Amino acid sequence: MQTMTASAKHGLAAGSGHAPQRPGWVIDQGWQHYTAQEHAVWATLFERQSRLLPGRACDEFLRGMGDLPFRADRIPDFEQMSQVLRRRTGWEVVAVPGLVPDEVFFEHLAHRRFPAGQFIRKPHELDYLEEPDVFHDVFGHVPMLMNPVIADYIQAYGEGGLRAQRLGVLDKLARVYWYTVEFGLVQQSDGLRIYGAGIVSSYTETCFSVEDASPNRLWFDLARVMRTRYRIDDFQESYFVLPHLNELLGLANIDFAPLYARAATEAELQPGDVLETDRVLTRGTGRYHAAKRAP
Repeated sequence: MQTMTASAKHGLAAGSGHAPQRPGWVIDQGWQHYTAQEHAVWATLFERQSRLLPGRACDEFLRGMGDLPFRADRIPDFEQMSQVLRRRTGWEVVAVPGLVPDEVFFEHLAHRRFPAGQFIRKPHELDYLEEPDVFHDVFGHVPMLMNPVIADYIQAYGEGGLRAQRLGVLDKLARVYWYTVEFGLVQQSDGLRIYGAGIVSSYTETCFSVEDASPNRLWFDLARVMRTRYRIDDFQESYFVLPHLNELLGLANIDFAPLYARAATEAELQPGDVLETDRVLTRGTGRYHAAKRAP
C-alpha cells in the first residue's frame, strides 16, 4: 500500500513537499542516467531471486517473468515493459519519484497504470528497504500484472480505494491489498506458493513465508483480513492463503460497504492472532517473533 509518510527517505514525492509538474506525479524514468553501480545492485537482486523463486513462487509469477523483457544485468526500461503489458492486459508502468499520495496511487491503478519508483536501493540496503524501489515495484509486481485475474483485481482495488477514501475506511481496504497483492500465498496442486510482491522481491522472506515453522498460514477470509493489522517492519506473523488466484475475481466484484460496516463493530486483530473460527492451514510456532520481542 503506497502512502505519503514523513519518514520516507527517497525521491521528490517522498521528501521535498512539492509535487512534480506533470499530472499523477509521473516523471521520466531517466533510464540513461542509471549508474553502473545501480545496474549492479539490480543484477545482484535479480540473480539471487531468480535462483530462489522456482518451486516457491506461483506458476503465474514465473510465467509472467519469463514473458517480460527482463535482463539480469540491467534495470528494466519501463516503456519496454509497458509495450508487452499493454498487449497482454492493457496495463503500463509509469515512473514516479517515490511514494505518492493515496489518491494518486488509486487513480493510477484504476486506469491500469502501475506507479513504480524509479530509484534503486543502495548496496547496503539489499535485504530491507522501508520504501518500495524499482526492484520491488517492477520485479515484484509487474510479472503478476501479466495475469488477467490480477490485472482486473488491482484495477478494481484502485477504484475501491477511491471509494474507501471517501468513506473514511481506507485502513480496512489497505489490509486486503497487503495480505493479497503484497504478501499473499496461493495453494497450487504441487504445493504452497507465493504471489505477493513483498515476498517475491525479498530474499529472506521468500523462504520464511512458505517454509519456516514460525508464521501462521490461514485460509483467506475477507472479513477476517479487514480486521487484521500487519507488520511493516519485519516478516509477517500470519499469511493468508487463497485456494486459487481466481478467488480474487470475486473480491473485484463485491460490494465492500456492508463489510466496512461490520468491521467497524468488531475488535481489531493483532498480526499473530489465531481465532477458533479461522481455517488454519499451518498454525505457527511464533518462535521468530517471540525471539525478537525477548529482552
